[in-house]
Amino acid sequence: MAGKNIGVLVGSLRKDSYNRLVAKTLAPLFPKDYHVNFIKLDDLSFYNQDFDDENRVPESWQTFRKTMQSIDAVLFVTPEYNRSVPAVLKNALDVGSRPYGQSVWDKKPAAIVSVSIGGISGFGANHHLRQSLTFLNMPTLQQPEAYIGHVASLIDENGKITNENTLKFFQTIVDAFVELIRRYN
Repeated sequence: MAGKNIGVLVGSLRKDSYNRLVAKTLAPLFPKDYHVNFIKLDDLSFYNQDFDDENRVPESWQTFRKTMQSIDAVLFVTPEYNRSVPAVLKNALDVGSRPYGQSVWDKKPAAIVSVSIGGISGFGANHHLRQSLTFLNMPTLQQPEAYIGHVASLIDENGKITNENTLKFFQTIVDAFVELIRRYN
């Protein structure tokens, strides 16, 4: 099987984001022929259907849609904001799902890792995101469930996640996701 392009969408824009750290820790765990691409969401304009209807599609949407069309599967790494998905991540889903009938998400395997400094581990965001992915027709990894709580306690003095058990769990997540990708691609 040829390599795959994995798009990573991180729901936190913070430069020292725990979510970005987790995503960067997961990335090298994919097989060597898988290409992991971090997709920037910072400059993605808010979705407004008028722009599609009036053929005034912002350049950021065009770039995002084109990029996502070249992606074979998507890894979502997200914090929880007010028991739900961060706006930047939901906006990316909306921009990519339009115009109607031209969704960049259709049939692309997905995995969700929610990350939190608290004990609930982003459960609400994880499950709200699953609702959207179901509607977008994205087969989503069910097991293992990936809720990373108390993330600050997993980071060593060098700003890395090096705990052997955590890294083994991360590898389990990636291996299961790769198996899902192989089933659908």
